[in-house]
Formats: sequence, structure tokens, C-alpha cells
Amino acid sequence: MAIQRMDNVGIVVEDMDAAIAFFVELGMELEGRAEVKGLVADQCTGLDGVHCDIAMLRTPDGHSRLELSKYRTPAATSTEPRDKPHNILGTHRVMFAVDGLEATLARLRPHGAELLGEIARFENSYLLCYVRGPEGIIVGLAEQLG
Repeated sequence: MAIQRMDNVGIVVEDMDAAIAFFVELGMELEGRAEVKGLVADQCTGLDGVHCDIAMLRTPDGHSRLELSKYRTPAATSTEPRDKPHNILGTHRVMFAVDGLEATLARLRPHGAELLGEIARFENSYLLCYVRGPEGIIVGLAEQLG
């Protein structure tokens, strides 16, 4: 077998506390925070002198995780602007299934969530939208209908 499961998605952030607050408000559970540095971190990332703080969050069902990383060294590089459009090459969003899309969106707005377009109905199956959260992260929200 090639893989057992997808373990987590990693996102580099500048403001760890704001990013954690956003994803906790979304409904994820903070598993813990840690400091990572040393030879293993350097070997794994291909960077020298890695020293970062990480936070691991999990979905309520326990099957998916999100790892947030804030680099102390080497300094994180930026690919400005943070408000890039959705159709850029590479990782562009993380999608979450939610109960009550509009209520979820209302809870996330005080944490900086901005609707990219509008809430769309896909056939009679889903309500969908994309929001830009902290650090410019695009988060997809999907509510299954009926």
C-alpha cells in the first residue's frame, strides 16, 4: 500500500494566535502547541537552523488535522500579495463540511473572514462559499442540503 491516510495539511502563518482563534471558531479542536527545532527539523524541511512554533488542530470527527507553523528562523518568506485570487497555481484552499453555512460565516467574520464571492447553491446538494481568513488563507465552506 502506498499510503495509509492523509495526516495533516500544513500552513505557515505569521500570527499564530489569530489563526488558531479562526480555526477554533470554525469548530476545530486545538490538540496542542509545540516548539520544533534541531537536526530532524532541518533534515525534513531542507532548511538550516529551523526553529518554529507549531499548533495542531483536528476536526471534531478526529479524521483530519491542520498544522499551523510560525517560523522564528529562518524567517518565513512572503509571496505578496496575501489577497491572491483563487486560480493561482499550487495550494489554494482548505475545504470544510459545515452545519449551517450562513451561521458559520457569521461566527467567522469577527475573526477576519471575508467572503470572496457569494454563497452559491450547487444543484440541490450543497451551499458553497470561499472565505479569506487570517494570513490570506482561503477556506472553503460546504453545507450539504437535505
